[in-house]
Amino acid sequence: MVKQPIADPTGDGDRDDTTETKILDAAHAVFLRVGTAGARMQEIADEAGVNKALLHYYFRSKERLAAAVFERVARGLFARLGMVAMSDIDLETKVRRIIAAYLDEFVRTPYAPGYVICEMNQNPDRAQQLLSMVGAPVSDTVPAVPFLGALAKQIDERVAAGQMRPIAPRQFLANLVSLCVFPFAARPMLSVVFRMDDAGFREFIEERKAVLPEFFLNALRP
Repeated sequence: MVKQPIADPTGDGDRDDTTETKILDAAHAVFLRVGTAGARMQEIADEAGVNKALLHYYFRSKERLAAAVFERVARGLFARLGMVAMSDIDLETKVRRIIAAYLDEFVRTPYAPGYVICEMNQNPDRAQQLLSMVGAPVSDTVPAVPFLGALAKQIDERVAAGQMRPIAPRQFLANLVSLCVFPFAARPMLSVVFRMDDAGFREFIEERKAVLPEFFLNALRP
């Protein structure tokens, strides 16, 4: 049986990038508000101000729409990390750039880390989708995160030169990312403890951009 294509609800045969972006924006907002599992296509259509048929025309199913939103958010968080980590810049500069990139991105999208983690917990296929965005090949013979090899080489060089204490690259990366994520994950608590409003929190993050790289690097120096 031949599957019939979905009819174009616009009637003109053209896909509109503006409409597609509007739908993605609406899905993003709804998924964050009620969770991907709890979201309904009609609710997304209402949020976007379009009819439900347009959602199916552009994305065919909620799963495809959810995958598109996940890729959009995760790419903002991790694609740049992969590029910086695999670059030829020295390790100290690499640390500073990763921290700056993460903190800037989290200020713009403070919900993103929690959303990405929740999606991967609920849908294991999201992990492979994430790896593809940071350049990881689908192969059992290649490390899942290929830029760990680049980090390992730089760490080994520092250790051999007596400039750094030994540390596994995955621990190096996990520690670095965790120190960036924590203030945003714990923002409600930190805001109460440190008596920070929104402006105060932004000031705290700007201060952290300067403090965190040296704190992290000093912890690894002999």
